[in-house]
Amino acid sequence: MSELKDAWMALESHWKITPKDARITGDASYGFMRWTLAPLFRMLLRVKIRGIDNVPKSGPTILAANHLSHVDPLVVILASRRRTHYLAKDGHFRNFALRTFMRATGQIETNRETGGAEALSSAAVVLHARRALGIFPEGTRSKRTEAPFLLPGKTGFARLSASYPDVPVVPIALTGTREFMTPNKHKFPRLWKRVGISYGKPVTWWEWLEKNSSVEVLQALANKEDHEVKAALASMYREFTDEFMDMMKEQGAP
Repeated sequence: MSELKDAWMALESHWKITPKDARITGDASYGFMRWTLAPLFRMLLRVKIRGIDNVPKSGPTILAANHLSHVDPLVVILASRRRTHYLAKDGHFRNFALRTFMRATGQIETNRETGGAEALSSAAVVLHARRALGIFPEGTRSKRTEAPFLLPGKTGFARLSASYPDVPVVPIALTGTREFMTPNKHKFPRLWKRVGISYGKPVTWWEWLEKNSSVEVLQALANKEDHEVKAALASMYREFTDEFMDMMKEQGAP
């Protein structure tokens, strides 16, 4: 394994994501809400939680879930019992009340027009600070009206995992959140509807790499042209993503 790690690190210039020069806000207010409002919400919501022991209690972690409703981030935050930070589009920061809430809970503002590299740099801030990052591998909320609702995964979170190969990535399946509050239909949550959240066993990039590559393959990459390395890494990110989406399906993602 050490030789494999050395071979991967030799390619660092091709996969490294540099954290954005930004700080995480809302520590005091987040802590207050976690110990006061969170228990109340958990009591009101009919949430069935499975596999919570698969969530590391500390250290950098990626919590990757399917996306069915606007309430999904809140469900993950409340159920995971980790101070979890999500990337949020800048539109959520224009309204004073919503902006105050987003900053109070430590969510990170991003601009989609600046591209995926900017978003990944913002996400890296969370992992660099050794905190939990919430992410939706689909890249957007599924608008499918019939099963399967799960969309093909985007490879951005695979790139994050590759750049932070020690960080565990936890597959999460959310169920019932669309019935709980359907976007563009329900103005208020339907508290009588049951929501489910199931956590699978985490996987790290090192673990995946050990099963899907070799020292020889990685060493050979180091001698190739930049565009060839880029193409090979893109293929690895896609493979990791597809396998991870299958893990989410196995957890029950509809």
